[in-house]
Amino acid sequence: MKPVIAIVAGGDTSEFGVSLRSAEGLCSFIDNEKYALYVVEMRGTDWHVRLPQGGTSPVDRGDFSFELEGRRVRFDFAYITIHGTPGEDGLLQGYLDMLRIPYSSCGVLASALTYDKFACNHYLHGFGVRIADSLLLRRGQTIGNDEVADKIGLPCFVKPSRGGSSFGVTKVSSREQIQPALQKAFAEADEVLVEAFLDGTELTCGCYKTRTKSVVFPVTEVVSHHEFFDYDAKYNGDSDEITPARIPGELASRVQQLTSAIYDILGASGIIRVDYIVTGGSVINLLEVNTTPGMTATSFIPQQVRAAGLDIKDVMSDIIDDKLARP
Repeated sequence: MKPVIAIVAGGDTSEFGVSLRSAEGLCSFIDNEKYALYVVEMRGTDWHVRLPQGGTSPVDRGDFSFELEGRRVRFDFAYITIHGTPGEDGLLQGYLDMLRIPYSSCGVLASALTYDKFACNHYLHGFGVRIADSLLLRRGQTIGNDEVADKIGLPCFVKPSRGGSSFGVTKVSSREQIQPALQKAFAEADEVLVEAFLDGTELTCGCYKTRTKSVVFPVTEVVSHHEFFDYDAKYNGDSDEITPARIPGELASRVQQLTSAIYDILGASGIIRVDYIVTGGSVINLLEVNTTPGMTATSFIPQQVRAAGLDIKDVMSDIIDDKLARP
């Protein structure tokens, strides 16, 4: 029998719709002759499976199963593509660990750590990774405009510390913009990051490892048509995404080596994507680590897989089969 695969999408953040688009991409990327694929959509306590003949079936959270044509179907594997809680922050990973169901992404610790940009970046900074200066504010805390300008400088970025980078992000150029930017970010999360602006070339690089191989994809250069790589730049085509990046081979190799090292430091699993800003022509600065990267047809990872001359179906099978074979 084919292994039964749940493509888990949705979630409880503003990236709900983006997640559903990633699920559509994964349905086309994963070999449906080799695996039985079902999309599991989650929002709050509403978990349901989209049925092939139409309609939905509720998921039994006691054993992660559902009813299909009068029989119970239990999932053998979960491919998590929720961008935000509970699929990116370790909550869903802990649930699946307790049920002994393998899944595509990082485990509880790495997921929780990388979901918090401030914590993750400062953790990696301890291993010599360069990061921008930043401040963290928790809900209820305040900071004056002059303090932000003095400690971080202008322009700067104000964004949720936990979650994705598509919503609640503002590039602040003047003192008067700081408080509205903080309010916007706090509307998305309970912790907000104020981060120094780095002027340079934006790059991103994906990576995955199994017990038998280590694959680091070609580097992508990101040129936004906006002031920064915001939602429209990401999902509405308002950017140029160039793979391989127009950078010297030596710099591309250094970015790939750092991506592989970050994967190992975090104890990552499945596919991750690491975003950078290169300043001064050759100084690599970490922006963030994404452990559930977008998987739409036009997302970075599929682009990089194609540029590497690989078949996305083979990459998906690598990840699924490696996890299914683990004791």
